[in-house]
Amino acid sequence: MTTEDRPMSIHPDHRHDAGTAAADRFPPSDPTGDDTLDLRVDDLVALLTAGQPSPPATTAPTATDLTAPDAIATDPVTTAPTAPALAATAPTAPVTSGPDTSGPAGTAVDARLDGDLLDSVASWATTDTRFGSFRLVPVRPGRDLPLLTRWMNDPAVAAFWELAGPESVTADHVRAQLEGDGRSVPCLGVLDSTPMSYFEIYRADLDPLARAYPARPHDTGVHLLLGGVTDRGRGVGTALLRAVADLVLDHRPRCTRVVAEPDIRNTPSVSAFLNAGFRYAAEIDLPDKRAALMIRDRALRHVL
Repeated sequence: MTTEDRPMSIHPDHRHDAGTAAADRFPPSDPTGDDTLDLRVDDLVALLTAGQPSPPATTAPTATDLTAPDAIATDPVTTAPTAPALAATAPTAPVTSGPDTSGPAGTAVDARLDGDLLDSVASWATTDTRFGSFRLVPVRPGRDLPLLTRWMNDPAVAAFWELAGPESVTADHVRAQLEGDGRSVPCLGVLDSTPMSYFEIYRADLDPLARAYPARPHDTGVHLLLGGVTDRGRGVGTALLRAVADLVLDHRPRCTRVVAEPDIRNTPSVSAFLNAGFRYAAEIDLPDKRAALMIRDRALRHVL
């Protein structure tokens, strides 16, 4: 079987951890990013109060004191809004690139996906490929779950993604991203108005993957599967990977590299990345596979 005959599927073998602060889980990136701040809170307070008279001793602050405009917040972390419940109904409307306005919960998800961690994937532009007009549309479980479940149960996909089974298996995988802090966004790949692929765009520098290679601030990762058999083995995957990498670099100015980690045994995937302008950087060990670390550099995007 040649590489053109075999299906392409890129398995996100490492798991996104949306609930734990990155600083507690990952080693320092190499090189050190310009968005890292090591100043402690007590040092900051000392700098702010330098040269000021010492305040008089006071009793424990009241609730009114804690909500005063000039109160110092020591923990600015807020709770993310709740994502909509995952529905198992078939889609009743065509896929659109605009926000989901079907209800407050859908609006909350759109607001989170339009956050800063990935520079508003939901608003990224449509791009042209040799196979047609392509765009990324963030997943809406009530609309997209049946389609995604069918793709995940394709044996060629299941061999690498390991999400075969009832709809609840795929639902749990998608929910973990939608209810997270926005560091991973699951998307349908829509070609000429037809959903035909699934992508996960994620912050590789905030992902467990960062333990396995010298990550840089804002490194952005890509997972991909092609849903239809007719789209495999004819260069569609290569075209979409190049298009998505260009979208990342166009819409994420702080990102200097797009990365991926297909299974080293998945020759069609590795070949597709190479043909899409990625370079083979290293072999890395991940919990469930030995992977090829593929990198597309901003500096080389017009050369490769």
